[in-house]
Amino acid sequence: MKILIVDDEPLIRRSLQRVAESRQHSVVEAADGEIGLKLWRQEKPDLVFLDVLMPGLTGPQVLKEIQPSAAKVILISAYTGEYNVDTAKNLGADLFIPKPFHNIFEVIEKAEELFSAKK
Repeated sequence: MKILIVDDEPLIRRSLQRVAESRQHSVVEAADGEIGLKLWRQEKPDLVFLDVLMPGLTGPQVLKEIQPSAAKVILISAYTGEYNVDTAKNLGADLFIPKPFHNIFEVIEKAEELFSAKK
């Protein structure tokens, strides 16, 4: 599976990347929404981890630009008051996972389950 991680926090990107690559997935990273949007169009990922609040384009703004897409999208955010599973689905995402992650391996497993379910 090809995964795009769009998050302005280097630690989040690095953590997701390491676990995903250890499970034989290819990973592309972007530090903001503009780069993420460009890579989404170029790389055509199978799954995208998309942070909600970032400088420049936010996660929801990136989603508006991309819809419809074949990629599964997981919105991630530390701001869980305004965002939840229902909000994420209304924006066009498939899943919402709050940060901080309690178990990074579980996050990747949820991504794999989501991707497997689309087949």
